[in-house]
Amino acid sequence: MTATEFSQLLTGLGNSKSMVLDTNISRESYVLLDLSKNNALLQSVDVSNSSKLEAFVNSHLEIHNAKVAFGGYLEERNIYQRSTHFKPKDGDLERSIHLGMDFWAKEGTGVCSPLAGRVHSFQNNTNFGDYGPTIILEHKVGEAIFYTLYGHLSLESLKSVSVGKPIEKGEVFASLGAAAVNGDYPPHLHFQIIRDLQGKVGDYPGVCHKLEVDFYRNNCPDPNFLLQL
Repeated sequence: MTATEFSQLLTGLGNSKSMVLDTNISRESYVLLDLSKNNALLQSVDVSNSSKLEAFVNSHLEIHNAKVAFGGYLEERNIYQRSTHFKPKDGDLERSIHLGMDFWAKEGTGVCSPLAGRVHSFQNNTNFGDYGPTIILEHKVGEAIFYTLYGHLSLESLKSVSVGKPIEKGEVFASLGAAAVNGDYPPHLHFQIIRDLQGKVGDYPGVCHKLEVDFYRNNCPDPNFLLQL
């Protein structure tokens, strides 16, 4: 299946009920958030400080009378410069291109799957600036097998899952973690669609460098094909 065909498959699967956060939060309560390096409003914000970044996010939510701020697919961000986890080790460019969609909301907000699937793997990715608690689901639609990744979860989220556990569409199976456990970010969900996990278990790159964008755009298509926000 080509990348275009896969994107069309996702679009066909998507509808107004394809949500990744508690469905009690209406779509009318969502607002776009730009965290790219080109956002002039971020020039005065110390994005290396999770508390100050959280204040910025919360202010954005309050201004727009929203409960969830979302966005970020293929955004080039400065936020990762604070962590050696994203810095080159072999002469490659520093990773700064975000490969999923982020959903910024209150700690403890429920996380659900937009599609039926099963738990592929999970682990706590504890590098500074990393995902923290992470769950990957596997989905099979016809002959297509693909994966969704949920990062920055609570530690409690990992206690209630097991490899192979079925997850129904819309089922709340995890919750958002606090900065102390989620890689040191304001509470949010990193949601990513992955065609080929490349043998990885409980983890997959959520940020790439500029020379890798073409590969990851094909392997990790825009989640909004499915979510249609």
